[in-house]
Amino acid sequence: MDLSIKTIDQFIAKYPKDTQTIMQKMRQTIHEVVPDATEKMSYGIPTFALNGKNLVHFSTYAKHIGFYPGAIVTQFANELKNYKTSKGTVQFPLDKPVPYDLIQKITLAAIDRNSSKK
Repeated sequence: MDLSIKTIDQFIAKYPKDTQTIMQKMRQTIHEVVPDATEKMSYGIPTFALNGKNLVHFSTYAKHIGFYPGAIVTQFANELKNYKTSKGTVQFPLDKPVPYDLIQKITLAAIDRNSSKK
């Protein structure tokens, strides 16, 4: 984790151009469903928050993009059956098309989850 990186733009800039394109599209996709989201770095990765609460995060690795919406991943088990998942994480392989529509649906569910929290 490189804590010298303070912005999502700095984070994205350290990756190859094709990966940067995917990350920028993920960023845009999240903002399409939650235009009021605040961008920040949290845990050393790009994070999107709404009303002071973290919604979703993403990060990039050698062969995949990790998308971190939290435990709501289980709500999308059927739609995510072709991806590696764990308790709050989805891995989208960099060599396959990223399901941006599904990222939007999961982000909307994260908004609902945060709205229902006290």
